[in-house]
Amino acid sequence: MSVLLIEAFYGGSHKQLMDLLQEELREDCVLCTLPAKKWHWKARTAALYFMQTVPASTNYRILFASSVLNLAELAALRPDLAKLKKVLYFHENQLAYPVQKCQERDFQYGYNQVLSCLVADVVVFNSAFNMESFLTSIGKFMKLIPDHRPKDLEKIIRPKCQVLYFPVRFPDVSRFMPEHKLAHLEKVIGVKSNGDAYRSEGLPGQQKSRALMKTSDARRESGLCEAQPGLCTTQHEGPPSPLTAPASLGTSEASESTNPCQEEDKQHLTFNLCNIASGRDYQQRPLHVAWPHRWEHDKDPETFFKVLLKLKEKDLPFHVSVLGEAFTEIPDIFAEAKKALGSSVLHWGYLPSKEDYFQALCMADVVISTAKHEFFGVAISTRHPVLSVRASPWWVVIIFPCTEAVPS
Repeated sequence: MSVLLIEAFYGGSHKQLMDLLQEELREDCVLCTLPAKKWHWKARTAALYFMQTVPASTNYRILFASSVLNLAELAALRPDLAKLKKVLYFHENQLAYPVQKCQERDFQYGYNQVLSCLVADVVVFNSAFNMESFLTSIGKFMKLIPDHRPKDLEKIIRPKCQVLYFPVRFPDVSRFMPEHKLAHLEKVIGVKSNGDAYRSEGLPGQQKSRALMKTSDARRESGLCEAQPGLCTTQHEGPPSPLTAPASLGTSEASESTNPCQEEDKQHLTFNLCNIASGRDYQQRPLHVAWPHRWEHDKDPETFFKVLLKLKEKDLPFHVSVLGEAFTEIPDIFAEAKKALGSSVLHWGYLPSKEDYFQALCMADVVISTAKHEFFGVAISTRHPVLSVRASPWWVVIIFPCTEAVPS
């Protein structure tokens, strides 16, 4: 076990990445985690917890952790781990992450990430936007210090940085798709059915995913890819893996991170959306809209529901499935919108079953993101192997804020 994997917030895309690495590295790694709840406390205290719980070993060569962990603290608390090659992965950065009000940004979280970068040997970002928004914000961020400010930190950190796109393994969801969507795929991209499932290994999205994974081969000089072959994996044939679950699908954490307020929606968990398609010709059915995101302010549910309520006012027919996971604090708009949308709601709340989740998405006509900000957008990129909008079995509509550009 030469690779030590540490994840202080083991849920969503963080869990998805660690599970994939663990599957690829197998017995050559050990994984240490904390559950995906109370993010702020994990960012503050995880290093102290891992100091006591990470087993000592002379076999470790590489430490791979996400930026939730304060790597500087852990390296100071565990000198044996400080000697390893330390790889820090940024799913998001706290210098550019949207907050509801400027004064709500806690200086300590961004400061911890800067310290972690200084200690790390390799710093990896899931997108160029994530990397550049972090690096170019360091100078301005440090000006918040009233005096004796550190200088040239961007110049020190930048040479360590590189972009390695989030690895996505696409599931075969053809068994959940209505006939008209299967026929559309065959017509547009020439995919032929094979029994109950489509042969998806040649789909453009998967080819692109393979190519993105293989781009890490060119980065061997940094030692990252050579040390961690799991990052260079290609697709595997066979049934969908648990790792293919979208960012919102942390099923093992459902009991810990899913909000109790969603318990009232359990009646929606057992449903058969296929009945909707079979009831009448799909072209005559109301538009089915899906919103599969975390129930938090940065996903901008207000804009999404504002549009739907306008449709409702105009008596335009539609159905909506509001998926995704809720945590301790739920924006008020969710309760208000559920009541106002009434019979237009097909499903409301988190779906612990991957099969139910994929079925809900496959039956939707439109998947919408209203996120104010995305560093990578795992939730959208994992929707289907066919990433081309023209060839996709559903349309992906991204609503951009009218007052600001979305860099990603």
